[in-house]
Amino acid sequence: MTEKKHALSQRESDTPSAFTKFLWWLSTAEKELLYDAAVDGNRYRIVGMTVMATWAFATLAWTYFFSTVAENGWLVLPLGLFMGFIILTIDRALIKGINRYNKNRLVPLLFRGILAATIGVFMAQPALLYLFKKEIRLQTSLDNEQRLISKQQEIDSVYQGRKATLLQQQQLLQQENKTNYTQVDAARNNFLAETDGSGGTGKVGIKDIAIAKRNEYEKLDAEYKAFAALHLPKITATEQELAGIETAKRKDLQQFSELFNDGFLTQIAALNNLLKNNPALQYRYYLLVTILLLIELMPVIAKTLLPSGTYDERVVLREEMEKEITRSNIEKERELKELYNSLAHQFDQEAITAFFNLTKEDRHEKMKLYSQQWKEQDQPTFDGLWAKMKKEILTRQEN
Repeated sequence: MTEKKHALSQRESDTPSAFTKFLWWLSTAEKELLYDAAVDGNRYRIVGMTVMATWAFATLAWTYFFSTVAENGWLVLPLGLFMGFIILTIDRALIKGINRYNKNRLVPLLFRGILAATIGVFMAQPALLYLFKKEIRLQTSLDNEQRLISKQQEIDSVYQGRKATLLQQQQLLQQENKTNYTQVDAARNNFLAETDGSGGTGKVGIKDIAIAKRNEYEKLDAEYKAFAALHLPKITATEQELAGIETAKRKDLQQFSELFNDGFLTQIAALNNLLKNNPALQYRYYLLVTILLLIELMPVIAKTLLPSGTYDERVVLREEMEKEITRSNIEKERELKELYNSLAHQFDQEAITAFFNLTKEDRHEKMKLYSQQWKEQDQPTFDGLWAKMKKEILTRQEN
């Protein structure tokens, strides 16, 4: 498709599209100065496209980030748009300060580089979480199992002292019980062997020796029963407390496992563990971070690398013209104010002079009237007359 050609005299009728004006706005260009700058108009469209791409990427990245941490789903998109708008504002502020007449041209680029490094590294996290979702989910499961093991060891250490004491008490009681029962069982076997002739003297029947062995057996059996009656509650209590400790440990472990989640920090921890043991993932991680840094730096790089044309010259000349017009207008306004003040002072003087001249005779008449009244009063004082004169006739100085 061929491009439509215009004669030089017809170019003033060409108007940029709304999308072009939007791109110019993104690139912080003054559209009024770009109407007749065809080459610079295209340059600033390119800069505007880079700003729009960075803006869109930042919005998507922040939206995904908030989707991993926000409990309310309806907050995700507004928060993502808000953070994307902040990035857009920063980009426009930085590229506005980059021009060929700016002596500190490297300052915005350096500042933007630091900002892009910070944001890029952070934004790489949600992107990697999204790209390696399955691997991170598996690693999260493994990490949770390791956390369970660590928690189990921690819980065991908490109950270790008390459990060891209870087990020792239980072992002592069971050992003593076993020893007593062994003695009773041996005495019973000796008695039975004596009575049936299979042991001892070898005589069948209840004889003196058999009776003695029976008495010994009955004595040990009575002592064993007394011991069991006395220590069985202790053994039962120990077993119950040990069972209670195991129940408490299981309950603590269950409560801890219920806290497991797949939130942002949990996934980041799983990602870090993956990076430690996976060189292939490390390579792609740093590659993606580099790409994100370039995306963040893209508007400033484009504005810096693209050559300047007639637009920058027009901006400088237009700004100089506006400064000169502003200085001229302020000077004219100052002259008018001075003229106004001068004429006002002149006419105020004439009005005041006329006022005093007009009231001169009247003030004299009023003074004569006050003097006549003073003469007619009984025992008048001159100080009283003077005070009245000052109050009614004399003027007060202006502050």
